[in-house]
Amino acid sequence: MESIVNFFGDIPTPFRAGILIGGIVLFWVLEGTLPLFQFQYKKVRHAGINLFFTLTTMIIGFSLAAALLAASNYVSDKQFGLLYLVDLPLWAQLVVGVLLLDLIGAYFVHWTEHKVKWMWKFHLVHHTDTTVDVTTGLRHHPGETVFRIGFTILAVIIVGAPMWIIMFYQSMSVLFAHITHANINMPKSVDRALSWVFITPLMHKVHHHYQQPLTDTNYGNIFSFWDRIFGTFAQVEDTTALKYGVDTHMDPKENDEMGNLLKIPFQPYRTPEDVVTTDRISSI
Repeated sequence: MESIVNFFGDIPTPFRAGILIGGIVLFWVLEGTLPLFQFQYKKVRHAGINLFFTLTTMIIGFSLAAALLAASNYVSDKQFGLLYLVDLPLWAQLVVGVLLLDLIGAYFVHWTEHKVKWMWKFHLVHHTDTTVDVTTGLRHHPGETVFRIGFTILAVIIVGAPMWIIMFYQSMSVLFAHITHANINMPKSVDRALSWVFITPLMHKVHHHYQQPLTDTNYGNIFSFWDRIFGTFAQVEDTTALKYGVDTHMDPKENDEMGNLLKIPFQPYRTPEDVVTTDRISSI
């Protein structure tokens, strides 16, 4: 455990870049050999738009890194937070810390984005992608990146997370963003088995269906049991019936043009179409 603490406490930049870039390249290749959907789209152009948002996420993340570090150092020095309520060994600190960061800094903020209209308009940019692939994972409006990092800092303060746990969690988070958005066809039996613990590709694709109620399910980031515990889990028997995007912005001029994507949060709120029902959904 000491080696893990030391490595992630001062994590090398090449390692972090390798997860981000290497993951995109790996799943980009897999999408070409094991695709879930046969998209007819300009993949390089599509990637260019999504990688622009990846770049803005990185810039904002580096800009706010000092605030995240300060919060972590403060709670660590003062031994403030849930991790300090009980004397835990390092391995237990890692497990509990990662679980709580995922709950507060990912699941909860994601659920909130779907419930608060002004936050939804920022998150909407992520959902407008009608051809979900590995590059979609980091397609977030710069404004959304700011308040997501804000929730992460809040989670760090509540949990009392030291930097080595934060860096371990964020490394896992980037990897899962690639895995869950990649357009790969995983055997359903394997996906279903793994989805009892982790967010899987087919499970997360349900969240990207263009209409409610499926849009408002499967909010998890790494661990799927948060959705099961809080009643937001859903699965679809026929994944080929899914349609990506969001029903209020299906026009390519709105969901595939950089200028409009940046302006969406500042445009009037649009009410989703009537909620659809289907016998292909089973909630657990």
